[in-house]
Amino acid sequence: MIHVIFKELKELARDGRFKIVIGISLILLVIATITGVNQYQKNNEQYINSVAKERSIWETQGAKNPHSAAHYGTYAFKPQFALSLFDYGVTKYTGNSIFLEAHSRNEASFSEASDQTSLARFGTLSINFVLIYLFPLIIILIGYNSYTKEKEHQTFRLLKSQGVHPVKLALGKWFAIYIPIFCLTLIVFLLLGIVLSNLENLAFFSWNSLLILFVLYALYYLIVTTLTVLISMWSKSSGMSLVSSLVIWILFSFISPKVATNFANKNNPYPSKSEFNTRIAEDKKNGLDGHNPWNKAAKKLEEETLKEYGVDSISQLPFNYAGYRMQKGEEHEAKIYEKHYAILNDIAIQQNSTYKKLAFLSPFIPVRFLSMDIANTSDNLHWKFTKAAEEYRIKKQAFLNNDIKDNSKLGDWNYKMSAQRFKELPKFSFTPPKLSNLLTENKESLVFLGFWLLLPFITMIWASKKI
Repeated sequence: MIHVIFKELKELARDGRFKIVIGISLILLVIATITGVNQYQKNNEQYINSVAKERSIWETQGAKNPHSAAHYGTYAFKPQFALSLFDYGVTKYTGNSIFLEAHSRNEASFSEASDQTSLARFGTLSINFVLIYLFPLIIILIGYNSYTKEKEHQTFRLLKSQGVHPVKLALGKWFAIYIPIFCLTLIVFLLLGIVLSNLENLAFFSWNSLLILFVLYALYYLIVTTLTVLISMWSKSSGMSLVSSLVIWILFSFISPKVATNFANKNNPYPSKSEFNTRIAEDKKNGLDGHNPWNKAAKKLEEETLKEYGVDSISQLPFNYAGYRMQKGEEHEAKIYEKHYAILNDIAIQQNSTYKKLAFLSPFIPVRFLSMDIANTSDNLHWKFTKAAEEYRIKKQAFLNNDIKDNSKLGDWNYKMSAQRFKELPKFSFTPPKLSNLLTENKESLVFLGFWLLLPFITMIWASKKI
């Protein structure tokens, strides 16, 4: 088997096409790395400056009525995660900041895609793009004729006469195809890790995450290598093997993901924007309004509060009832938003679940999901960020409303909170989920990846004995 490996690698080293393809791929990787680093540094600098500036504006707004400050609002910014340099995921389309104000839960805005020209629809060159789309093509170029050349040169009988075992021959060719791409991938990830570890103000970089990504792509290339060898075994000519391998690559990389996406969206559609807003407005109309002391829910709250404290009027309460009512109104509205956004989140989870269940169509699907999740650039991460921002908004509103409740008198609408008090509001921070949690959430994708790894390999061993 070792002799087969060295023989195949020697032939590969003499092949000019392989050198040209490797050269082009390396040039693309260098360009993708340079542009990725520049883009990351630019975005990260904007993030750091925006966080500092927005916090400064909040802390220096001077003495102000707390409810006015609540409507004045502030922003929550999504961190620029280190591995977004490797895999952009959906970050260009999901927005990177959320405006936090009283009575409203806003969606993320200022996405990169909205600032780009129409040329962006053709895709952005990234390290992940080269690895997940182009490296499989290199494998196909290396291995499409691994068996067909033996048929065309009629050397199978010679190999048999020399006592070469068919399984060892298959494994030798399999290793010879995989070793170059494995070494190249290893170099790419090592250099990427060195580049990332030397960047300033890097957010949430982990060598463990980078290692898992390397293993993930290495397994994907094993699958592509196995299928390439298998197709070459079953093909009558090198031309037929090349065409068949390219068809499989197109099915895996483009057609299957698109079919899975359309199927998931069709079976779990999102409500329209107007329908979603109408449902929220209807629930708000029938619930507690912190600004309206005369609506039914507000009167009921007043009666319950007076009964709880054993007094006859709100003026006898040991706190400013206006601030208390506004906070209860915020809590009620927050529950309404939680209810309706939970519905949207459930739809997103169902879509992703449907998409993942169709991973039997292509190993590309589980690899893509795992890559985005590990790089913290998935829609799942974005949902976690928006949830954290909403929790912070609720705490901010409680901080302001409770100041009115505890430090002002009923009817004193000219009350102002001290400028120093604004600094006491905790800063917003968001930490991505742990790597172990991400892998647990993607157990299904890992199972499908194992299925794609084992079944073609077993088939390749079986087929090698039949030739």
